[in-house]
Amino acid sequence: MDDIVRQAMAKWPNVPDCYGWLGLDARGQWYMRDDRAQALGNFASGQPGARGSVLRHDKLIDFIQRNYEPDAQGCWYFQNGPQRVYVELEATPWVWRIDDALKVSSHTGREAQVKHCLLDEQGRVYLETDLGFGLVHTLDVGHVAQAVETGLWTPLEVAFESLPARFGYVLSPAAHSAVP
Repeated sequence: MDDIVRQAMAKWPNVPDCYGWLGLDARGQWYMRDDRAQALGNFASGQPGARGSVLRHDKLIDFIQRNYEPDAQGCWYFQNGPQRVYVELEATPWVWRIDDALKVSSHTGREAQVKHCLLDEQGRVYLETDLGFGLVHTLDVGHVAQAVETGLWTPLEVAFESLPARFGYVLSPAAHSAVP
């Protein structure tokens, strides 16, 4: 967490949390969700426009990613100064990228060590790592196939609906907290 964020939290300890305004898609892209986007449906609904607008500002994305973590209930948020901005997840809290050497890193740029590989009913691939649980980016599924073929990873079959409870994360903090 950034030092400036810690200072702001100490200075303003009672700022209310923010729900529904930030989303993370299955490809590791951040979305800003204004009132209009939120009114169209939840982030993962597939409703046109409900995701909001893709964030493109590199410094803002870097700030979000440096201050991204879960609370005790498994709701992921970004600490924006004194305010927690909870993140609506399309699939998982982490999106993994895999390079040609089969090195794994998160959408935030953090390196991870793989513990288990999982495969859901729709053919999506997930990795449980020392950082936590996440979905493999669609562009990197070929690297997973290479790891499986060489015997490095053995995918375990799993149902998508079971993943949040099994790995302790919440897809929609707004719905979990009963925030409209």
